[in-house]
Amino acid sequence: MTGSAQRPLLFLDVDGPLIPFGSRPDGYPTYRTAPTGPVPEGNPLLARINPAHGPRLLALPCDLVWATTWMSAANECIAPRIGLPELPVVAWPEPSDEDDQGGLHWKTCTLVDCADGRPFVWVDDELTDADRAWVAAHHPGRALLHRIDPRQGLTAPDFAALDAWLRAG
Repeated sequence: MTGSAQRPLLFLDVDGPLIPFGSRPDGYPTYRTAPTGPVPEGNPLLARINPAHGPRLLALPCDLVWATTWMSAANECIAPRIGLPELPVVAWPEPSDEDDQGGLHWKTCTLVDCADGRPFVWVDDELTDADRAWVAAHHPGRALLHRIDPRQGLTAPDFAALDAWLRAG
């Protein structure tokens, strides 16, 4: 990963944290943004991305990294909508028959490898206690696995918790 070895990493998922989904009785707010680059306008979920998230993410004292199945499309479709620069992207290994890690999320081991001992935050909507326990046992640095409610996406309390953890290090 690029960036200062002193700053923690923030591994950021897209679906759930940035694009909320699921049932919500009051519906979802939509945002009109002037997309740049090859944004697939046929995807109605992109309108759910809050453009204020970009500046809030950039204000966090960390190095941002995409940790999403969107892969490089996150830089093409998501980053311009919220004012993020091109970010590093985690390269996921090919799935194998040996991927059953006793309830771990399929991203967990790869993200610990990518962190390479650096402190990190992982923002995702599919985190469990199994992931937290595995990271605590296998990662020598500080780590915060912060689960986002996929019906809400990132909220002000989430940003406050991320900022507090990052500054406490």
